[in-house]
Amino acid sequence: MAFPKKKLQGLVAATITPMTENGEINFSVIGQYVDYLVKEQGVKNIFVNGTTGEGLSLSISERRQVAEEWVTKGKDKLDQVVIHVGALSLKESQELAQHAAEIGADGIAVIAPFFLKPWTKDILINFLKEVAAAAPALPFYYYHIPALTGVKIRAEELLDGIQDKIPTFQGLKFSDTDLLDFGQCVDQNRQQQFAFLFGVDEQLLSALVMGATGAVGSTYNYLGKKTNQMLEAFERKDLSLALNYQFCIQRFINFVVKLGKKLKVSKNQRALPLEDCLSHRTLNY
Repeated sequence: MAFPKKKLQGLVAATITPMTENGEINFSVIGQYVDYLVKEQGVKNIFVNGTTGEGLSLSISERRQVAEEWVTKGKDKLDQVVIHVGALSLKESQELAQHAAEIGADGIAVIAPFFLKPWTKDILINFLKEVAAAAPALPFYYYHIPALTGVKIRAEELLDGIQDKIPTFQGLKFSDTDLLDFGQCVDQNRQQQFAFLFGVDEQLLSALVMGATGAVGSTYNYLGKKTNQMLEAFERKDLSLALNYQFCIQRFINFVVKLGKKLKVSKNQRALPLEDCLSHRTLNY
């Protein structure tokens, strides 16, 4: 297994998929996007086609094209590009995993299938195992986001012995507010070199105390610099300053949440521009 030289840690930006006002993917700005993340936000790891990137709202062809563009434009600029390849169809997920390996991605991640849901740990692991096997040279990450998938299998339970079934397993993207579950994931796997990547940006400081090794989130697209300052303060054991940064980040997120509730999106409007070149295909406010 040809794994990356560095463990995936620190901030990982969950990238937005840039679109035109007509809802078509705007590939032309991805190169600028890479430079912005690296130079302005100090973020050199990305998570592509996840929730923020609306991967599950894109066609398989679009997902492949988006992944290719990020890998190409991020070459020699980004440290790691992780592609989310989860899908309801096992074959589609395997196809995306194989494609990620072919284009030179640094890792793949998968959510639990969420229509016909796995109801036991073993069933879920069997699904993940089949996807991971399609890209045997790539690090594999499980994307735990039960609020959206409805799959309530605890991450702590899933991680128990997971490398025996999935040798390429390297870590967890934990997008849930259950810090008991997250803490036990860390506590019960101290002998492993797993990446514990927290996915709830407004609670990151709490997760760092619990042992998070990094974070994947949408706000690192524009609050990466501020969050890196929080990480640096935490590393220096200046918890008072780290808390001030976390509160600052929370105030911003709270403002965005309140603003989002006020926005009304017409049923006939396919895309709402967030910036001059960024827009979401589906918005659920």
